[in-house]
Order: sequence, then structure tokens, then C-alpha cells
Amino acid sequence: MKGVNTWSFAPYKPFLFDTGDIYICRLYPDEKKIGLDWLPLDGDNVYTVVWKKRGAYCWEGSAAVEETSFLIENLQDNTDYELQVLCGSLKSRIRLAKTGAVPGDVVVNYLHPEDDVYSFSGRYLCSPSLVRLPDGGLLASMDVFEGGAPQDLSLIFRSDDDGKTWKYVTELFPCFWGKLFVHRGALYMLSVNTEYGDLLIGRSDDGGKTFGMPTVLLRGSSGFRQKGVHKNPEPVVSHNGRLWNTLEWGSWATGTHAAMCMSIDENDDLLVAENWHFTPPVPYDPNWPGTAEGKSAGCIEGCMVLTPPGWNGHEEPQFVNIMRYQIGGCKPSFGLAVVMAVDGIDEPLRFECTIPFPGNHSKFMIKVNPNDRKYYSLVSYLTEDHPDGRNWLVLIRSDDLIHWEKVQDVFDYRHLPIKDVGFQYVDFFFEGDEILYLSRTAWNGAHNFHDANYSVFGRLKV
Repeated sequence: MKGVNTWSFAPYKPFLFDTGDIYICRLYPDEKKIGLDWLPLDGDNVYTVVWKKRGAYCWEGSAAVEETSFLIENLQDNTDYELQVLCGSLKSRIRLAKTGAVPGDVVVNYLHPEDDVYSFSGRYLCSPSLVRLPDGGLLASMDVFEGGAPQDLSLIFRSDDDGKTWKYVTELFPCFWGKLFVHRGALYMLSVNTEYGDLLIGRSDDGGKTFGMPTVLLRGSSGFRQKGVHKNPEPVVSHNGRLWNTLEWGSWATGTHAAMCMSIDENDDLLVAENWHFTPPVPYDPNWPGTAEGKSAGCIEGCMVLTPPGWNGHEEPQFVNIMRYQIGGCKPSFGLAVVMAVDGIDEPLRFECTIPFPGNHSKFMIKVNPNDRKYYSLVSYLTEDHPDGRNWLVLIRSDDLIHWEKVQDVFDYRHLPIKDVGFQYVDFFFEGDEILYLSRTAWNGAHNFHDANYSVFGRLKV
């Protein structure tokens, strides 16, 4: 057995962990049906797919399949099923899936909350990241998480028909809170190795099929109870000849996260750690003017934005980090985001102001639409009648980063309990008159609104 020289695995197989003889690499349930894909065995084979309602004594259906994909149809809706793939004496793990229609266009991947196929990392899907490759394909990634679990596996899928269908590509280990991006024709993943762990970057030169060993950019913590690198899949932004991204230093267990950002000259090698610069961490200060009254958990998950001229009294546009702001129980209890100004590549971020923002309790992205040059965001929308929750996803727009208007409701399920439903952490980008997005979606039997069971792709007209 040789040592490891890659970051990517197809699949990742932990020692002494039952991954099955046949690897089911993707599930995509829908109304009265369940789709599944698996990795081929060597040679020409005929596979048998079997299924039954969860808990039933014997298999209720079977099908002989020469391909490595199958759609089980005519099932009972909103029902848990067990399924397995067989080939001679070889068999997959028994997987779980629940039928039911899903908001959005296409299920990229699904993980039943009681399916322990990835229990060495977690049980739920998080950190949606979506990118268009130079060859025209789409890549979607997500990690597998659970509070207190190792949280160190990410899954990557590809579409070659603009999101209509998706196929498994590979897995990255260790990789968590990852963001895919393309720079000068190469694909990169920026992530941590685990919650509050080391900050990593790795590159793929074949469209995501394989990644070389990642570079450690910043050492973090060895455990989630200690302060370390907090990351999120925010866009990597080009500004003044540098690539920029955000991060924080802290942990939920210690009760604080301090704002930072990172940057590199666009001409430098992204895999050389010394080429990167980091601003020192700045903790949240409740005495900053305009912040909410009361005990706040502070700010996390910022995104880099260039303001319009004249913004907040500045004649020239300002490059800022606009941050999610936890103020439930404060006064006001929602509707503010914190803005930190960037003064230099090594200077600490400087508190600039707070701004009105109707989606401040969940991660968001703010991007400029190249068609109308306005700012857009997909947010878990909040109002006086709905001051918390993630069951209402809204596209909002602003001319000035201060005054936000609703463009359209994407998903409005306020009639369902906020504890059960979530459309959150949405990654998106503009193409023509459309937005392409990937949602971390908790739906149809999710463990809770936060612990999502779907990764869903969709399109919006703007």
C-alpha cells in the first residue's frame, strides 16, 4: 500500500468502514420515484436494483440493469424506501431515500438524515458551491456535516446539459466549507480541512476529476471547541489586480468570530502559501455605532463587495466586507448587516457602518448583475411578521446597498414550520438574463431546517 498523493478520491474509503462492494454515488428522489447512480465494476456486468418500503420484511421490487443508473418509478409518495444494488455476490450498502416533490428544478444530490453512509464525516448536506467551467460544464459541490462530527468530506457533481442532469465526479477529503472557482483556466477549491481547521487550497487541471494535494494557507484548530478558521463558500472576488475572499477566526463554542479577509496578486501562484496575505482578526464590538442593542453573537460569513461612488459619504467606491449579523433577541432583532472596510492587504478590517438588510440571519451573497449594474442577493427573507426562519427565499435588489427591494419570491413556504424547512446558503451567478443557483435545502423529512437533506439546482429569470 502506497502513500496518498492526491486530494480527490472516487470514492473516499476510510479504513475499516463499510463502503460496500458497489458504491451508490448519487441519489435524487422526486415525486413517486427515486433515481440512483453507482460506480461501475470492472468488466461487463448486469446489475440488479432492489427496493422496498423502509422496514418491510422483503424486497418489493427489482430490476436488471446494464447501465450504472436507474430510476425507480411508480412508488408511494412521501414514503421512506430502502434500496440496494447487487451484482453476483457483490452488493452496495443499503441506502435510504424518501419520495416527494422538491422545490427547484433538479435534485443534484440527496442524503436521508438517517442514512449513515457518510457517518465518518456527517449526515447532512451543506456548503453549496456552483461554478461554470471553461469547457462549458457546470460543477456543484457540497460537504457532509453534523454537529460534533468530523465534518471533512465534500462531494462534487457535474452537468454537461446546463443543469438538466447531473453525474458524480469525485470526493475531496479532507475538505469542508469549500468554494469552487476558476482562475486562468484552472479549477480551484478553497476550503478548510474540518470545522475551524486548517485553511486549504487545491487545484484541478482536468475539470475537477482529480485534485493534487492541497496547500495549507493558514493553520487552524484541531477541534471545534477551540478558535480556528471559520470559512464559507463566498465568491472569490477580483479587485485591483488581486483575488479576495473572506474568513473569520473563532468558534461557536468560544462565542466569538473575528472578521478577516485574504488576498493574493492575480499573477502569483495560488498554491504558494507565502503569496497570500491575511488581515488580522477583528472581533465584534457591541459599541460600534448603529449596532443592535443587546447580546449579539456578532458577525460571520462576510462577502466582498465594491460599493457605488458616494456611498456612506465616500466620494470613491469602497471595497468592503458585508457580514451576516446575528441579532435575534436584540433590538432590532433582524434587518441589519455589518460592513467592514478594507484598508489594505495586511491592515485589520475597519468597522464602517451597519446597513439595512432583510436577510441577515443566514449566509448570503451579494453580486452585481452585469446587465443592469445593480446589486442582487438571494436571502432567507425576514420581516416584522417573519423575523426568523429560512422557509422564505427571496431575490432582492439594490442600487446603493442601502435600499433593498423584492424582485421575486423564489420559494415561499411560510405556512410550513420554520423548524422543518430551509432554503439557505444559496450560491448563484448570472448568465444572460438568468440566475443559476444551488440551494442547501431542508425539505420533506429533513432532520431540521438547518440540517439539509437536498442540494438543489435551479434557474431564475431576472
